[in-house]
Amino acid sequence: MKNIFKGYFLITSLFFIGLFTSCSNDDDNSQSVTLNNEVNDFVWKGLNEIYLWQQDVPNLADNKFSSEESYFSFLNSYNDPESLFYDLLYQYGQVDKFSFIVDDYVELENSFSGISKSNGVDFRLGTIRDSNNVFGYVRYIVNNSDASGKDIHRGDFFMEVDGQQLTIDNYSSLLFGSNDTYTLGMATVENSTIALNGKTVELTKTELTENPILINKVLDIDGNKIGYLMYNSFIADFDNELNDVFGEFKAQGISDLVLDLRYNPGGRVSTAIYLSGMITGQFTDEIFSTEIWNNKYQTYFEQTQPDFLINKFTDKLSDNTSINSLNLNKVYILTTEGSASASELVINCLEPYIDIVHIGETTTGKYTASVTLYDSENFDRDNANPNHTYALQPLVLKSANANGKTDYYDGLTPDISIDEEITNMGILGETDEPYLAEAIYQITGISSKSVSKKKKLLNFKGIADVKDFSPIGKEMYIDLEKIKAKK
Repeated sequence: MKNIFKGYFLITSLFFIGLFTSCSNDDDNSQSVTLNNEVNDFVWKGLNEIYLWQQDVPNLADNKFSSEESYFSFLNSYNDPESLFYDLLYQYGQVDKFSFIVDDYVELENSFSGISKSNGVDFRLGTIRDSNNVFGYVRYIVNNSDASGKDIHRGDFFMEVDGQQLTIDNYSSLLFGSNDTYTLGMATVENSTIALNGKTVELTKTELTENPILINKVLDIDGNKIGYLMYNSFIADFDNELNDVFGEFKAQGISDLVLDLRYNPGGRVSTAIYLSGMITGQFTDEIFSTEIWNNKYQTYFEQTQPDFLINKFTDKLSDNTSINSLNLNKVYILTTEGSASASELVINCLEPYIDIVHIGETTTGKYTASVTLYDSENFDRDNANPNHTYALQPLVLKSANANGKTDYYDGLTPDISIDEEITNMGILGETDEPYLAEAIYQITGISSKSVSKKKKLLNFKGIADVKDFSPIGKEMYIDLEKIKAKK
């Protein structure tokens, strides 16, 4: 078998080993089949190289193709890169629910920094009693956004966009289409039904950088100093600001911490490690998590650099700033079913070391991390193919905690269950807000308000939230630089 691939792959170029076999240009260049779409070539090579389940997908096998013609014929059988990409995933929608492809990597890169086109309303959508009609409720308003200056608040309901009733079929185009400005038709819940109330709110999407630190404050409850942090995404650009928050918690001498990850879909693994070190601090250089890659990467790392597979607690940020650590032995963490990936990583990886009091709903169940691949010889951003802006975000590893716990497909189950009662949401950060009230009760024994036994007023069935439509969605991701640094 001849080698047709002239590019340098991550393992071959970064680690100077060849871990896969492919085929090669015939010396006489007489093949009759030519490649129709160069992006398809990029998709196959990227997934073959580093995809977590590469060894489980027959069409990604290293020896799949006997000639360049058969390889090109296979790629040409797909009309677009998206259909090829998703067809090559391992049991897509069942096992792999999170790998994705984008046709604009600039938008993807912006999302990693918290930059997106948004009007600042974070909401969730659902139906009542399996109706085809959809309504939304507001979870929070992003600071310094268009919505922050409008009459729309947490707990508000809406049913229409520009006078059209939201439905299963149209909500995506109405709320997440090309229309940067739209008007919401607001609604009210009465007697277990929801109906329009005549109020409208016009909103405009702008390029917005969302600070993931929505709320941080210290509560003094009957002599207990409780730090409260609502943290909505693991974004590296805000690591220092997050560290400053913990410095303030430390300066005020908090005895307990309530970490609110209800609306946090994940983000950067390194930030999850830093946050865990801020909560603790007494476990520096101990195992935070271990990584499991595809067979060829795992074999290489185990044989040459086994320490690469281990992430450890640290007392320094990436810029060598000292982490402000609280040295806690217990933390109270709030979640919903939208709490995912890096949020779950923090819970799972702190669990072997300290007492986690997990309050709320069962989490998403994402224990895998992805990496961004560009169409270049080593899949890096430098020298990316100028003919297109496609990028891949495939799952490349799964994480296990120090006790080996991973594969929590069904999410992490709370110790104390609370469903988000959308008709009684309360004000975030206030002591009578239901989730925070429960955490305070667990800390102090003082009960302010609880909805754990409250009768639900709506038979709500969730279908999506605004973060599902961001480029990174519920992703946990690492930098390609992390791998390159080990060359």
